[in-house]
Amino acid sequence: MGSLLLAVIYLIFISLGLPDSLLGSGWPRMQVAFHVPSSYAGYVSMTISFMTIISALISPGLIRRFHTKWIVIVSILMTILGLLGFSVSKEYWVLFVIAVPYGLGAGAIDASVNHYVANHYSSSAMNFLHCFYGVGAVISPYIMALALSRARWNEGYRWTAYVQTGILLVCIISLPLWKKTEEVSDEEEIRNSAGIKETLKVPGVILTLIAFYAYCSGEATCFLWTPSYFAGTKAGLSDELVASFGSLIFGGLMLGRLISGFISNRLGDRLLIRIGIITELLGIIMIFAPVSHYPVAAIGFVITGTGMGPVYPAIQHMTPENFGKRYSAAAIGLQMASAYVGSTFMPMVFGIMQEHIGIAVMPVYLLIFAILNITLLEAAYKKADANTAK
Repeated sequence: MGSLLLAVIYLIFISLGLPDSLLGSGWPRMQVAFHVPSSYAGYVSMTISFMTIISALISPGLIRRFHTKWIVIVSILMTILGLLGFSVSKEYWVLFVIAVPYGLGAGAIDASVNHYVANHYSSSAMNFLHCFYGVGAVISPYIMALALSRARWNEGYRWTAYVQTGILLVCIISLPLWKKTEEVSDEEEIRNSAGIKETLKVPGVILTLIAFYAYCSGEATCFLWTPSYFAGTKAGLSDELVASFGSLIFGGLMLGRLISGFISNRLGDRLLIRIGIITELLGIIMIFAPVSHYPVAAIGFVITGTGMGPVYPAIQHMTPENFGKRYSAAAIGLQMASAYVGSTFMPMVFGIMQEHIGIAVMPVYLLIFAILNITLLEAAYKKADANTAK
């Protein structure tokens, strides 16, 4: 029964990944339809992420009050409403209204399911979980590319909403699986879990939050601006090909997490993160290469995503071990909020930056955040270890 539930949880993370790459893939055409500058994608992305921050911050309270299964059902329903809303938008300002349910749904499901898996499953399961997030994020750019070649960008959002609806139906059918698992879970521990203020005082937590901010700043910049990077630096590419480049970073993430799923239990989370960030740096160097044709940069983005792959799930999975189960729900909620702060502001900052100095600066931007990420994580490990040794 636990295996069937885990399969459903993997499907839930496919649904979580589906909406994330649509805006970046469709924006070159959406920008024309709305008659706005290219940097305006950053404002929409910022709004979605801001709502996700709010839902991540309230997630510890939601986890204490409601079963994870109900948080999942309501969250997926909200993302469906957001996707359908985007599909019928005819004015740029409408996107900001629709971004509210779009973002709220993502944060709650992300924090609650990560907390559930971190406390009930292995590091391998956590990596496979986030691998399936990559599956969803890889699929949607191709849905958008198909929509651009056969219809309009609006259909890309509408068709993705149909896929989400199918996943929601599976989740509703699977509700009895959650009930059987909850009967053996430690509900008393969840009720007595620490709040946000108390958790912030735990050594190493704040450093981890800043590291998460740095990681997601680079990741979200890739999510939003990779197609535009190719459109701005490589000549002669079709709209459909440019849109499909939105899947490069997601494909790399999926590959990195798939590999990590097989080796994480042997290597451990910390070593996996170190190997991942070294791989990410190699990918960024390839993007730097002064080559006019696109394949080298495309491979570089895939390698960058592969390196990023294990970082997010490994940090989440280590949370109960590093800070204790009592603090894990609040710590994961804070991590999600910090991550989405990076996702909210830094793609927008890059959008403004690239308008003034050119989008070719993107690899430098990614390099800064990769170095900041590993430096802060290493410092957080030392503080967590010292606290555990007391």
